[in-house]
Amino acid sequence: MRRRDFLSGLGGTAIAWPLAARAQQPALPLIGVLHNGLGKDARTAAFLDGLRDSGFVEGRNVAIEYRWGGDSRAQWTALAADLVRRQVNLIVAQGSPAAVAAKSATAAIPIAFLVGGDPVALGLVASLNRPGGNATGVSRLGHELMPKQLELLHELVPKATVIAVIVNPNNPNTQSDLADLSAAARSIGRRLHILKAGNEREIDAAVDELVKHQDGALLVGNDGYFLDQRIRFVEAAARHALPATYSFREIVEAGGLISYGSNVRDSTRQVGTYAGRILKGEKPADLPVQQATKFELVVNLKTAKALGMTIPPTLIARADEVIE
Repeated sequence: MRRRDFLSGLGGTAIAWPLAARAQQPALPLIGVLHNGLGKDARTAAFLDGLRDSGFVEGRNVAIEYRWGGDSRAQWTALAADLVRRQVNLIVAQGSPAAVAAKSATAAIPIAFLVGGDPVALGLVASLNRPGGNATGVSRLGHELMPKQLELLHELVPKATVIAVIVNPNNPNTQSDLADLSAAARSIGRRLHILKAGNEREIDAAVDELVKHQDGALLVGNDGYFLDQRIRFVEAAARHALPATYSFREIVEAGGLISYGSNVRDSTRQVGTYAGRILKGEKPADLPVQQATKFELVVNLKTAKALGMTIPPTLIARADEVIE
């Protein structure tokens, strides 16, 4: 063999080696996130913190595909189907509509969820202690707390005979929520004005209707989409001098009057931890559904003053946090 041919062959081999090495590098595990938010926020950061607790860092040893929003069941179905086609290793579903869509889309890909209602009633797991399928996660118990929110609103505005309730028709917990709220309203002799809103236009229309009917107070349902629309709700309540209660402390931090519920950031971090454990090989069927155990009452005295309201001292004494 001529020397020039030998060197040429050697050079070709040298170039091929690093290419082959790169080709043999394993692909990062891929998480598909179905999120009821409009983009990365404090909940996303909390999820990534939980994932990091389990040893996974986005971009370093795990890849994440995000699918945001969805204001109809058809959209959630399409988003979940897209992640299944991508052959993700795990689906993380934030919110009941996302979790139900993910469960309907696959019985094989593991699912870690965060929901506000009962995962058994939603058809996500066989039981809380033994999920038994491809899904597990965290329940915030947010929907079970809505009668308590109604009670707090009645304590704040005892003269309000009609209380408006805005719920999201796309949330699978809505019908059971309304049944519980109706029973709670009858027990205190109050009437509910039910308004359904699943997008921005419908929220604005619902607010216009409750103002037209001169409802005395507003209860905003426990739905992740409403959390993302918090500025819209806060501004509407301020504009119409309307006392309102919410499920998320973040809405009160943004200027809402009062909230009662579990800490969504803590729950989302727990989901991140579960996601990491599943990526390491644990099976969702063997991981019990976690339930929120701490509930926070947050009151915004600045907003109360702007509304010309006096918060009862007994309620302030019970508050976990008072914004002044």
